[in-house]
Amino acid sequence: MQALRHYLLALQFFTRIPVTGRLAAWVGFSPDMLRASAAHFPGIGWIVGAAGAGSYAAAHAALAPSPFAPLAAAVLCCAATAWMTGGFHEDGLADVADGLGGSAERERALDIMKDSRLGAYGALALVLALLAKISLLAVLGSHSLAAAAAALALAHVVSRFWPLCLVRTLAHVGDTARSKSKPLAERITARALAAAGLWCVAPLALYAGLQPPGALALGLLGSALAALWMARWFARRLQGFTGDCLGATQQVCEIAFYLGAAIGVLRSAA
Repeated sequence: MQALRHYLLALQFFTRIPVTGRLAAWVGFSPDMLRASAAHFPGIGWIVGAAGAGSYAAAHAALAPSPFAPLAAAVLCCAATAWMTGGFHEDGLADVADGLGGSAERERALDIMKDSRLGAYGALALVLALLAKISLLAVLGSHSLAAAAAALALAHVVSRFWPLCLVRTLAHVGDTARSKSKPLAERITARALAAAGLWCVAPLALYAGLQPPGALALGLLGSALAALWMARWFARRLQGFTGDCLGATQQVCEIAFYLGAAIGVLRSAA
């Protein structure tokens, strides 16, 4: 029951799905509970990924046999997942792009990242990230509906595992007094990381059974390399991470998975 409380708290924190009234009172809240809920971050990807895959499939079926069906379905599913999460991770991506793009100085970059206004680097990052998602999902959907839906379902899970590795290996350097992510950033244990990994097992097994081995291998490789690159970037520029860095990592790793999966699917069909 305690694990269920932690999961529902993560659902409340990372999505728009309402956890209110008596349910919210039963779940409760404390910084320790929020910290423990981080182990269920990939589990939130189950719901977001399922919503994305479902909306993609519904749009694709409604618009088929138009050759533009995969493209339109990609746009609609990206809108659905962004609405479900409230653009939480996209906001982190924009803040990181503004901060690290706007100044080479660590302290100035951190100050820029706290600013709620959107700058040129942040706007550019959001546009390019959205275009990358839409185009890659359209490529996958042009191969088959199953390829796009499976990639959506797994990418949202795996891309939520890698930010926890940053929490485990880097120091939190955000505003500790005001940061909402501070409880999530403290004392992520090996046990919690293992629990997060368990959330990935079933989607990985399902994907492996439905898609070519190369698609899974290249998708995971692309996502892992993206996470490693982000970790090295944050360590070099910030000597640690902020909550925005975690959101940015999720976005970049999600896109990298789509890229690897698309390459793997197309190579297997050649």
